[in-house]
Amino acid sequence: MSTSYRQPGVVLTDRRFTVPLDHADPGGESIELYAREVVAGEKAGEELPWLLYLQGGPGFGANRFVGRQAWLDRALREYRVLLLDQRGTGSSTPANRQTLPLRGGPAAQADYLARFRAESIVRDCEHIRAEVTGGAPWTVLGQSFGGFCTVSYLSLAPEGLATALITGGLPSLDAHAEDVYRAAYPRIERKVAAHYARYPQDVERARRIADHLLTRDVVLPNGYRFTVEAFQSLGLMLGTSDGSHRLHHLLADAFVRTPAGPELSDAFQEQAQALLSYAAHPLYAVVHESIYGQDTRPTAWAAERVRAEFPQFDAAKALAGDAPVLFTGETVHPWMFENDPALRPLRETAELLAARTDWTPLYDRDRLARNEVPVAAAVYHDDMYVDAGHSLQTARAIRGLRPWVTNEYEHDGLRTGAPRVLDRLLAVVRDEV
Repeated sequence: MSTSYRQPGVVLTDRRFTVPLDHADPGGESIELYAREVVAGEKAGEELPWLLYLQGGPGFGANRFVGRQAWLDRALREYRVLLLDQRGTGSSTPANRQTLPLRGGPAAQADYLARFRAESIVRDCEHIRAEVTGGAPWTVLGQSFGGFCTVSYLSLAPEGLATALITGGLPSLDAHAEDVYRAAYPRIERKVAAHYARYPQDVERARRIADHLLTRDVVLPNGYRFTVEAFQSLGLMLGTSDGSHRLHHLLADAFVRTPAGPELSDAFQEQAQALLSYAAHPLYAVVHESIYGQDTRPTAWAAERVRAEFPQFDAAKALAGDAPVLFTGETVHPWMFENDPALRPLRETAELLAARTDWTPLYDRDRLARNEVPVAAAVYHDDMYVDAGHSLQTARAIRGLRPWVTNEYEHDGLRTGAPRVLDRLLAVVRDEV
């Protein structure tokens, strides 16, 4: 039973769907999906085309907007929007340290989570489309990992798409996880250099915090083991439009004087644990590298292994000399499953996923080369999360795709540049620019 209600300028309807856990076994176990239908208040009774939004991640539920925030305002001028919580996220059947033991032990949990990749999300979308649109194709807007899912959609079920719009999410069609991270670490290093150029005082601040963590055992109030590697991972925020500024403010007041000497302040620790904890989105860590698995090679903690090829990211070595401590970016490491209380119970499950060798292809090059769906993609030239070079290779491999390459926005351009980014993509796909 659906429930409708109002927020400023919009009518919302909560919708729930039952889909097969394994679409190859439609009569088997099922899971529940949750989505919010959004329509402009003045258009609530009209027949409108549908736009399906696929959130970035993996592991994040769709945005919880209030009214007509961000890009939603532009979309609601002509679409009825469905904000889908992808399987395992948000209010869709959750997958976390509390619920996964219902599946059994780590092996059963890993088998279960292997069905939470892009191909399953696409099949979910196709399963619910008939009920939502009456069978008509819809426009899909994919942000980041949602863009990865959209390219899978074009590969697996293009008949379901009227138009595809992608922001910061054109994946490499054939790069192994190791290739992805070999391209990522130099991009991350450039972002760190740009941050230190903007805030040179942060070089010494970061070195002081790193030295403190290397010489002490620090446990944050939520039980998170705050190691120097964890501190470096706060560089994740450098890929967003305001991330450099937020990191600067975080570092500015890290220490307070105490009777025992300088210590990390409660305020700093509280902010750090909010940024580091995966309690609200554990799937991001658990299945992250599996989104790159497409053959019989295990991902095998690729980000951790490739990091060893870039010794400049070793904080101890940096402190032994006069080099700046480098932050890291969108990388998942085994130590996270030791440090984070929300991930510790899932360590063995994550290990089994990292060792898995039966990944299936996510993209169909031949089908993409024959694509007939109108596609436009925003490629952010300085994107820290998704390599622009990989994205442009994929853009050339998808017939008819119109790329819009810009350095005006970071990876979160759909949020910070809204509604301009969505407006530009719609103009691009409609050949209006």
